[in-house]
Amino acid sequence: MAGAVVVLAGLTLPVAAAAPAAADPGSRSGECDAAYVPNFSDDTVSVIGTDDNTVIATVPVGDAPFDVAVAPSCSFVYITNFGADTVSVIDADDNTVIATVPVGTGPTGVAVTPDGDRVYVANFSANTVSVIDADDNTVVATVPVGTGPSGVAVSPDGDRVYVANGEEDTVSVIDTDDNTVVATIPVGDRPNGVAVAPDGDRVYVANQNEDTVSVIDTDDNTVVATIPVGDAPVGVAVTPDGDRVHVTNLADDTVSVIDTDDNTVVATVLAGDAPIAVAVTPDGNRAYVANGDDNTVSVIDTDDNTVVATVPVGLSPNGVAVGTEADKDKCRCHHGDGKEECRCPPDRKNDGDRAGVSP
Repeated sequence: MAGAVVVLAGLTLPVAAAAPAAADPGSRSGECDAAYVPNFSDDTVSVIGTDDNTVIATVPVGDAPFDVAVAPSCSFVYITNFGADTVSVIDADDNTVIATVPVGTGPTGVAVTPDGDRVYVANFSANTVSVIDADDNTVVATVPVGTGPSGVAVSPDGDRVYVANGEEDTVSVIDTDDNTVVATIPVGDRPNGVAVAPDGDRVYVANQNEDTVSVIDTDDNTVVATIPVGDAPVGVAVTPDGDRVHVTNLADDTVSVIDTDDNTVVATVLAGDAPIAVAVTPDGNRAYVANGDDNTVSVIDTDDNTVVATVPVGLSPNGVAVGTEADKDKCRCHHGDGKEECRCPPDRKNDGDRAGVSP
């Protein structure tokens, strides 16, 4: 039986759909060559190898996994579990869950700071953002934001976090220095996904009930453009060069491609059934789109805006994330079993020194 994507109080929730054939479990080193897809209705994460677009692992996580973020080192993956009020931390080396972090009620969006030190989690039902210390996987702050927070994005310098508040049509701006809200920006109806341009000058917000994308100038936190897109836009991602923005339109099964020079839609790509989330690879060559109703991920060639692969995943895929090359040369550390373990690139000594990581 085919599934459906349901919009409940501004929150996009998929319900059970037919499962694809299971893939053999596998493993992948902590490299930026995988896409991670939380499957809302079967409590798993599909790991797609981006070199051949096949599922190389399926990771059990918490109840109703909703969104995903990958640490800059590509070593750890963070999954919000909407039904369990937790975040699962996956070790990308062997695709196992190494920690489960209690957060607020109904966690949805998640983002990691560029240095990998902090993880920001929007709690939809609690109207808060939980701040996780990535070293020991504990919540170190809880930030009150607007009503129904969903999408979360961090600025490239790590100074600001942008949170889309779906039930009050605003974006909260958090100062990461003291974890306080320093601005509240009115946007369109039912803001959902949010993404920051690589230069940090613009923030793009998908307004689900208005069929638009709001463009925010980060200098003065004002909306400088409103772009008409497809029907029920939810997910948004910016290419690494900042030239294009990809927006998933849930209700018409398309992806709008925006030219950031003049804020116009230059292409519309037919994806799968109910595209709900999108992520762009670090090289900018591919966009991965989670299709909530047909249990697939569409792979788009960003050069000619065509779908070049369709990957079967789990039940009701609800998010997607790929690694970023930023800070990949730094060591990343994790506290577990009473000791600190650090993972470094092959050309760095893994001696426990948290090189390049802010205290």
